Amino acid sequence: MTTRTIDLYYDLISPFTHVVLARLGELPADVTVRPVPVLLGAILSHWGQLGPAEISAKRLHTYRQSVFLGKQHGVDVRFPPRHPFNPLKALRLMAGTDADLAMVRRAFDFVFSQGRAPDTDDELQAFAEFVGVPVQLASDDAAKAALRANTDEAIARGVFGVPSFVSASASGHEVFWGVDAFDMLLAWLDDETLFQREPYRHLDEVEIGIARK
Repeated sequence: MTTRTIDLYYDLISPFTHVVLARLGELPADVTVRPVPVLLGAILSHWGQLGPAEISAKRLHTYRQSVFLGKQHGVDVRFPPRHPFNPLKALRLMAGTDADLAMVRRAFDFVFSQGRAPDTDDELQAFAEFVGVPVQLASDDAAKAALRANTDEAIARGVFGVPSFVSASASGHEVFWGVDAFDMLLAWLDDETLFQREPYRHLDEVEIGIARK
């Protein structure tokens, strides 16, 4: 059977990634997911955006929504005492060891099931032991380079947030961002010509009427 590979771009500060990991069992049997750690802060800076938790009026709403969506899919979301926290060193651990899905799930369980932020030396050590990665990778040049390369790759493919699923398509690739796009991803995987037909076909031809400076 021919398999299809989807790249899942994630950052450990994303509670929505913790939720969407619980839905991967809904993907078709021929789909393989390749988890790719990225630095969300660099992606947001590239596109000139703020993260949802960086907008004061949006922060609590975002937390409530992630907890609510988690409950809908059987996932208890427990936030760490600090959020957003600095995920850089923990992400280097994931990039440096090319973490598989089982390791990624453990990483998100540490952050959003146990409610722990791996942004101190002690908690980073605990995170490394829990996930099963060498903590020394946090300062490893190859791990640093791998995380940068992943982030640059995501930006080049049009990723603007996490979690994002990216799959090859006839036109190049498609990006599906967030838990709320997962059902659209499932529909597209069922019929990869979906966006070539109406009412989707001409959406990329909609003109920009006004642009804020």
